[in-house]
Amino acid sequence: MAVDLTGNVSCFSQYGKPFQEKIFQGLLMDREWAAQMHEVMLPSFFELNYLKYLTRLYFRYYEQYKAFPTLQLLISIIKEDLSEGQDIILRDQIVEFLHRLKSNPHPGDLGYIKDKALDFCKRQAFKDALHRAVELIQTDKFDSVISLMKNAVSIGMPHSIGHDFFEDIEARFVKMHRIPCPTGLPRIDAPDILDGGLGRGEIGVVTANTGVGKSHYLVAMGANALRSGKSVLHYTFELTETAVGRRYDSNLTNIDINDLMTSKKKVLDFYEKEDLGRLIIKEYPTGAASVITIRNHIEKLSLKGFKPSLIVIDYADIMKSTKSYDSLRHELKLVYEELRNLAMELNIPVWTASQANRESANSDIVGLENMSEAYGKAMVADVVISLSRKAMEKSTGHGRLYVAKNRAGKDGILFPMLINTAQSRITLLDESELTLNEAVNQDSSSARELLKSKWREVSKKLE
Repeated sequence: MAVDLTGNVSCFSQYGKPFQEKIFQGLLMDREWAAQMHEVMLPSFFELNYLKYLTRLYFRYYEQYKAFPTLQLLISIIKEDLSEGQDIILRDQIVEFLHRLKSNPHPGDLGYIKDKALDFCKRQAFKDALHRAVELIQTDKFDSVISLMKNAVSIGMPHSIGHDFFEDIEARFVKMHRIPCPTGLPRIDAPDILDGGLGRGEIGVVTANTGVGKSHYLVAMGANALRSGKSVLHYTFELTETAVGRRYDSNLTNIDINDLMTSKKKVLDFYEKEDLGRLIIKEYPTGAASVITIRNHIEKLSLKGFKPSLIVIDYADIMKSTKSYDSLRHELKLVYEELRNLAMELNIPVWTASQANRESANSDIVGLENMSEAYGKAMVADVVISLSRKAMEKSTGHGRLYVAKNRAGKDGILFPMLINTAQSRITLLDESELTLNEAVNQDSSSARELLKSKWREVSKKLE
């Protein structure tokens, strides 16, 4: 057991093995906190050799590339470093530890662990600075003492100056491990549009007029995530939890919602055979839930071992703002900003919906300018998908899906689609895309007039 000059324990041994293992787990899960700990924590603070080894590798990579490795990359580095098999005991300890990590990937007490560990490390750094200050005072180096103590007080604080373009050049060439949540629409998930789906920390918004299919689209996003093995958390503010659950049943099993009651055995047999992710549906009354409400609910779920890979909110326009404004548009903009912050903080993609304004009811294409009450909602979103169906098209399910905004890829493209409301299913018909300019030059007079009208709307916005 390591002891400092004052007789106090100078390592994490006083906290025990589970605590020490969770410290390293926290380093893996929270890169910002890991950067703080890099300033104040020494690998030797760990009592356990395999944690000393892992932390040394983890920090060494950060020092070289100005970025932390993913767990997958860290495992590759470990395999290469221990390839000669000189330390079999160390290798076995690391393997067992990583298995324990996988069995409990999201412990709910990490917040407490991180606070205690950082506090311990800062105290150790301050004690060390005090001892060195005594030595400096004895040699009359008073200016150095002032600098030393200022540094001791400031280390371990979040203080990133940003990306130093020339100093941090290596960080730009480290391949980012992006884990998107697929939409299940192959053309939308293509590399040139969403590149696999909605990314972590991003917010996607589907906008449409009343009765077009916003809620069905959100269920389709959740169901496709479940098929990919993702855990989905679906909030509903209009429908009941069981009503939303039946929509998921219909989508996943390909059984029309009206036939579910007589198909219970088929549904149960399907879930028995299929390997799907986990789904939790939570209902709140309209206008009763704020982002704080959702955050508290997510924290409760994390204590029970559930961390969502995708959050679906049906829908943000009818959430409660955390602040009151004279104008509804300001409240709505704040709701979307808080949702975006939540997505980034939790590193989870969020799909929600927005009501289109009255003028869009007879529009062939719903654009950003048609998002009701607050254009600021479009400014906050990473991806905006619009759905449009005229009254005469509802009986056939035909309509149009328009990629109105996309930060990471192509936008301004239109797809013919089919909405099956009996199964909450969205299908792109032959996935042939159409841009505004291309459609104007088409031979089809109907398509030409449709897009000319849209082009005039956009041009007016730009004038």
